[in-house]
This record gives sequence, structure tokens and C-alpha cells, in this order.
Amino acid sequence: MHPKILAVDDSKTIRMIVSKAFKSFDCDVFEATNGLEGLSIAGKEKPDVIILDITMPVMDGYEMLNRLRADRDLRQIPVIMLTAESGRENVAHIARMGVRDYLVKPFKEEQLLEKAGRIVTLAARPAAN
Repeated sequence: MHPKILAVDDSKTIRMIVSKAFKSFDCDVFEATNGLEGLSIAGKEKPDVIILDITMPVMDGYEMLNRLRADRDLRQIPVIMLTAESGRENVAHIARMGVRDYLVKPFKEEQLLEKAGRIVTLAARPAAN
């Protein structure tokens, strides 16, 4: 079965970068514009990895992560946090929240694929006939 990836970010550009990064791999990418929407999609799709922004309207990444970790069915989903701040304090805070990894914006597609590839198997999408 191919992996499901959920990108949660209020920036359409970031969601586009994430989708484009996984385009050549046999996986499904879902998108959400805030944490509330992200939780809803996570509950329905049970993604194999969530790429989660911190600063968003409606529900931020911290709140979504807390709710994920409190949900028996969703707590095991690995999360890669996206942050604009690379300061030691911020990174330590993210690590304490139990995320698998993090990326500092702006990031390169290769960095995202490398971190996601440590969590899920990324196989090349079969060629269309």
C-alpha cells in the first residue's frame, strides 16, 4: 500500500512545494489549511506522516499536535514540524512535543524527502502506459 502524506499549512505555496516534492513517488498527498481541517483529514485518512506548520489561523500546529497526541487512533502518526525559527529554544520545544523531525522554512524538496523517507518508504510512481 502506498503511503499517505498530510500537509497542513496555511500557505498555499508551502502546500504546493510539499505536493510537488512527492509527485514522482507512489503516494497520496492530502492538504489542509489549518489544524482543525488537518485533524478532520487525519481522522478520515489516517496518514502515515503529517507535515505540520506551527503558525496558522483557526488552530495552530501546537494545538493540532496536542490533539493528535490525545487521540488514541491518531497519536502514533509521525509528525514533521515546519517552523520559521531555528533557535535552540524553539527546536527544543518542538522536540519535547514528541515530533519525529522538523524542517526550518524555507526548505528544499530534497530535505523534506530525506526526512519523510526515514519514516515511510518512498517508491517511484509507476510509469503511465
